[in-house]
Amino acid sequence: MTRDELEGFVRLGESESLEFKQTTGQRSDGARTACAFLNNHGGRVFFGVSPGGGVGGQQVTDKTVEDVVQEMRVIDPPVFPNVERVAVGPGREVIVVEVSRGPRRPYTYRNKGYRRVGTTTLEMSRDEHNRLLLEQLHATARWENEPASGWTADDLDGAEIVRTVDEAIRRGRMENPSTRSPVDLLRGFKLVKEGQLLRAAVVLFAPAERLLPDFPQCLLRVARFRGTDKSEFLDNRQYHGNAFDLLVRAERFLRDHLPIAGRVVPNLFARIDDPLYPPEALREALANALCHRDYGIAGGSVGVAIYDDRLEITSAGTLHFGLTPEALYRPHESLPWNPLIANVFYRRGIIETWGRGILKMEELTRQAGLPRPEIEEGGGGVTVRFRPSRYVPPQRVGHNLSEQQQDILHILGSGLRLPLREVVLRLGSDTPVWSVKDDLAFLKQLGLVDSSGRGRGSGWFLRGQSG
Repeated sequence: MTRDELEGFVRLGESESLEFKQTTGQRSDGARTACAFLNNHGGRVFFGVSPGGGVGGQQVTDKTVEDVVQEMRVIDPPVFPNVERVAVGPGREVIVVEVSRGPRRPYTYRNKGYRRVGTTTLEMSRDEHNRLLLEQLHATARWENEPASGWTADDLDGAEIVRTVDEAIRRGRMENPSTRSPVDLLRGFKLVKEGQLLRAAVVLFAPAERLLPDFPQCLLRVARFRGTDKSEFLDNRQYHGNAFDLLVRAERFLRDHLPIAGRVVPNLFARIDDPLYPPEALREALANALCHRDYGIAGGSVGVAIYDDRLEITSAGTLHFGLTPEALYRPHESLPWNPLIANVFYRRGIIETWGRGILKMEELTRQAGLPRPEIEEGGGGVTVRFRPSRYVPPQRVGHNLSEQQQDILHILGSGLRLPLREVVLRLGSDTPVWSVKDDLAFLKQLGLVDSSGRGRGSGWFLRGQSG
């Protein structure tokens, strides 16, 4: 590194990957930061630069460099950072210690793990340390590629296996094998190891009646709530089944319970009904939940919750490999937590590879005029949340609402305060005024609409909106 290059880095200031230390007397702090860089995306520690960016350097001897190197050797597993001396003035040098993202995370310094948050080095919690350790073991030892003790191919749904292969061939995602033997097909999907069926095969192809008690986590919870919280159910069900079966059941529940985002078009005197959320985006979210969830959590599940103002799809587990909700909306490498399960979903044409799932959902919702889905991590799960772009009237609030009553709510859902004559006009000139009056009175009784003013100056509006 040249002095000009060093000064270019210093002008950037301390960051998630850059730390300044006044002297090598702070080498213990520098080693902690190097440990944090190893656990993150790598970085550089400059000894001889003040926190404010002053490049003063220090007197450096071979012993000075050796002391820094010895401090870095306390990091475990052992690392071999790149150490450079950069002259910055007569008899003054800056020592630069550079590390890349560590291949054997988590790393510790004096038996403690560290992480980098902005310009701060923090000690890792036990949960963070264990998560990194689990990710390190993920390539070779994970829940899905462990043997399914006591299971054989005869316990699986052979027709589903063949159906998956035929669909993969039709989509050009698999060569036509010379057999339709379930065992041979499972081997082709890498779902058999050393003659033993893997757990991923059970998740994908086991019939529902065989899953309990061994695999209680192959569970789908679906619910339709009244209003915007969980205080009252309109429908609440649970299903056990393989991943394909649960996907079908979830889609069926959404078709049965999602309201239609209808709108009345002026001058046409007709209501146009559209799906509230794009079905393809919901399917993508469901498939991602089934592929990326943590099946190692015995009490885990995939959940679908429909509220009046949103739809949430939740899967057990957390984000891994350094991904955050924000990072998912940028192009990123495809790193499925269950690559065997994800591979079969891909071959069947349910998902795409290369980390496109979230970006595809964003595209589909944008095309539908909706805000992009919200992604939230917490409470032991990852939630994808869809919200509508416009008011959607309930179909039932204590009583079933007629089509005309729903149309009235659609009209007032624009946020306008409208006189009776304007509501009648937007419904259609042949609509009896008396029936509109009756419906408005009924909706007011239900607490959905209200009115203000008197006589010709009166107007109707949605309850909760300004009158």
